[in-house]
Amino acid sequence: MAAINASGANAPSIERSTLTAYDYALYATTVIAWSFSWIAIKAQVGTVPVQVSVFWRFALAALIMIIWAVLAKKPMRFPIKTHIKFFLMGTFMFCMNFALFYYAAPYLASGLLSVVFSLVSVFNIFIMAIFLRKRPASNMLLGAALGIAGIAMMFWPTIAGQTFNTYALFGLGICVVATFSFCTGNLISATLQKQGISTVSASAWGMTYGAFVSGLLVLISGESFEIDWSMTYISSLLFLAIVSSVIAFAAYLTLLGRIGSDRAGYATLMFPVIALVISIFVEDYHMTLIAGAGLVFVLTGNVFVLGRARKS
Repeated sequence: MAAINASGANAPSIERSTLTAYDYALYATTVIAWSFSWIAIKAQVGTVPVQVSVFWRFALAALIMIIWAVLAKKPMRFPIKTHIKFFLMGTFMFCMNFALFYYAAPYLASGLLSVVFSLVSVFNIFIMAIFLRKRPASNMLLGAALGIAGIAMMFWPTIAGQTFNTYALFGLGICVVATFSFCTGNLISATLQKQGISTVSASAWGMTYGAFVSGLLVLISGESFEIDWSMTYISSLLFLAIVSSVIAFAAYLTLLGRIGSDRAGYATLMFPVIALVISIFVEDYHMTLIAGAGLVFVLTGNVFVLGRARKS
């Protein structure tokens, strides 16, 4: 996923009571791309070091985004102060965030990774309270409580099981840190948008710096930049770089401009459900009754938070 801000894009939204067929197509593109991205991450884990995979994913995505920015005649020259923000956004959003999810992938079903990430809107409450001193409304706190309770219910069968699974608990902890990292990058992205900087330009630079930091970590660790040339690895790399990071981003930005960030944001409610269905069929993930109830809690919590954001 690319730099997506819940507050919206640069283009003004057009309020319409009904969605057109094109709007639904944009929704479908975004949700399907994000839903399958988690199983694609799973396919990359094991054969190639994590930072190498993250480097190549965003090196390719950054190249495509730069071409997009140039063809769209978006500005690409900015002062040093702005580049510092690009660097921080890229480090948190396109390096640390994804690297941590890659590290968590061996311990959890890919659908569970997506459920934790879907709580970005909930985690943003704590980020804004800590860094912006913004007191959350009661509805948002209720949504956050439901989301956290839902995560606990969903992960309890995996963590407890017949014996206590410390690896699953460790994976959950990594996912939480990864999501907070994404939220931090999103906060920086929001400040750039408030300055009137194009989201395409910011993401092009952010992905470039994210790939740069990942490349530095590869060099420091002494790893090779060589990748696995198997069909599974290459297809997952191309899907993550092109479909999940660029095409879905373009579809989402277009959707933001057409129907507004409030309704577009509900895509985050849909992709974890589809990702879990994929896990059930591909990874033999078993959805227990308590886990199913937890999913309902998570989705309801997101509805409360996103619904409140729409009114504010």
